[in-house]
Amino acid sequence: MRSVMTFDTQVVPAAADAHPTPFLIVVVPEGPFPPSLSALDAASGGALARCYSAGDFRGKKDETVLLYPEGPRPRILLVGAGVPGEGSRTAVRRAAAIGAKRARITEVPTAALFVAPEARGPLSPTDVGQILAEGAGQGAWYFAAMKRPPEEKKPAFERIDILAPADAEAMREGHRRGAAVSAGHLLARDLQVLPGNHCPPRKIAKMAEEMAKRHGHSVTVLDQAGIEKEKMGALLAIAQGSVEEPRFIALEYKGSDAPPIVLIGKGVSFDTGGISIKPAQGMEDMKYDMSGAAAVIGTFEMLGRLRPALHVVGLIPSAENMPSGSAIKPGDVVTSHLGKTIEIVNTDAEGRLLIADALSYARRYQPACVVDIATLTGAITIALGHTAAGVMGTDAALLRDLQSAGQRANERCWELPLWDDYRDLNKSDIADVKNSGGRPAGSISAGWFLREFAEGFPWAHLDVAGTAYTEREDAASPKGPNGMGVRLFSEFLLARA
Repeated sequence: MRSVMTFDTQVVPAAADAHPTPFLIVVVPEGPFPPSLSALDAASGGALARCYSAGDFRGKKDETVLLYPEGPRPRILLVGAGVPGEGSRTAVRRAAAIGAKRARITEVPTAALFVAPEARGPLSPTDVGQILAEGAGQGAWYFAAMKRPPEEKKPAFERIDILAPADAEAMREGHRRGAAVSAGHLLARDLQVLPGNHCPPRKIAKMAEEMAKRHGHSVTVLDQAGIEKEKMGALLAIAQGSVEEPRFIALEYKGSDAPPIVLIGKGVSFDTGGISIKPAQGMEDMKYDMSGAAAVIGTFEMLGRLRPALHVVGLIPSAENMPSGSAIKPGDVVTSHLGKTIEIVNTDAEGRLLIADALSYARRYQPACVVDIATLTGAITIALGHTAAGVMGTDAALLRDLQSAGQRANERCWELPLWDDYRDLNKSDIADVKNSGGRPAGSISAGWFLREFAEGFPWAHLDVAGTAYTEREDAASPKGPNGMGVRLFSEFLLARA
C-alpha cells in the first residue's frame, strides 16, 4: 500500500528560463535579488525583480512567494534558504521539500526545481544533486491510500525535474545517491503510517520479504515456533498477551566479505503498554512504535539500489503489546536469549526486551559494530524535545560517526552518558536485572538495560521516541511519520563503504 510509488526525480541539463514546466520551484538565498536569475526574470516579464523591489520577499529560511508572471510560464515559487553557508545542506534540502510539498498541494503532475548558485554556499554539485533528491521526496510524500477517492479525479504528482544548466554529470552522481536514500525514506514512512490492524508483525515480515526479493537480499523470518526454538524469552514475553504472533526478521546485504554492521530496529506494531496500560489520549499514535523497524527496512531499500561495498545485517524483533488474560504481568521474571533473567516491573517498558534478545542474537554474526534504533522512552522527549534523538553506547568512535552522519542528514542526535552510577537503577532483588529504572534518567537507565545484553562488540543505541513522527503540520511535510533513521543510517553506512 504505497502512497507515492510513481513519484520520481531526474536531473535535466536545462536552464530555469528555458525548461517547460507548469510549476517552477526556485531556491534562493537571503538577501538582494540573485544575479543568476536575470534570464529567468526577463523570461517572466520582470516578475521576480518586481517582487524583490517591492520588499515582499527576502529569501529568509522557509519564506515563500508564489508568482504568476506574464507569458507562458504559469507559476514560479520562490523558496528562501536563508543565509548561504549557515547550515546550507539542511537549508537547501528543506527548501526543496517545501517547494515539493507546495507543488503537490497545487495538484500539478510535474514540477521543476532549480537552486540559484548564490544559495549553494559551500555545497558541491554532487552535494546539491543528492540533497535535492532527498528534499523533493520528503516534500512530495503524502498518504491517501486509505481515503475514499474523490469524485473528481485529480492528477497524481509524479515527477520533479532537477535543473542543472551546468555540472549536470556531477549532479547526476549525487542524485543517484539521493534518489536511493529518498526511496528508502519514502518506504519507511509508508510503513510507519499504517494502522496497527494493517501492519501486525506478520505484515512487517511480509513487507521485509517483498523488499528483500526485489533487491536480492537474504532474509530469514522466524515465526512463533522458531522464536521459541531460539529461546528468545524476552520477545515472547511481550507477545504473549496478543492474538498476533511475533516475528523475528533477519535481513542481510552482502556487498563485501568484511564483518557486518548490524542494524536493529524495534518493531512493536502497536503498543498499548500491556497491563501497565497507557492513557487513552494519544494512544492511536502507538502505531509508530515500529518506527525503528521501518528505518531498517528503508535502509535496506537504499542498499539494494546503490549496492555499496558493505556487509550489513538488519534484525527486527516484532510483536504487539496487548493487555489480556495471558499478558505478562508486573513482577514476572523471564529469561532472555542471552540467559540473563529479567524482572518485569513495567510492561510498558517493552521495546528494550525485544531489542535485548536481538542484541544477543547479533553475536552470531561477529559484527564490526551494532546499532539499534527504537522509539524507546518518553523520557527522551522530555530531555531533547522533538529536535534530536538520544544516542549512547560503548564505543566513542562509533558514537562520533553516528553524530556526524546525523548532522549531514539533519537527523541529529545528542550523546547521553552511560556512567556506571546509572547501572544501579536497574538492579533487581530477584533477577539479574529489572526492565525499568523508574522516572529519573529514564532514557539512560533504558540504555543501560540494553548495554547489559550488548556483549562482545561495539554498540550504540538511538532513542528516537521524540523524533520518529510529528504531531503537527510542517512547511516541508504533513504531520505524521518522518522516516527518522533512514538518512542517518545511509550517511553512516556510505561513509564506511
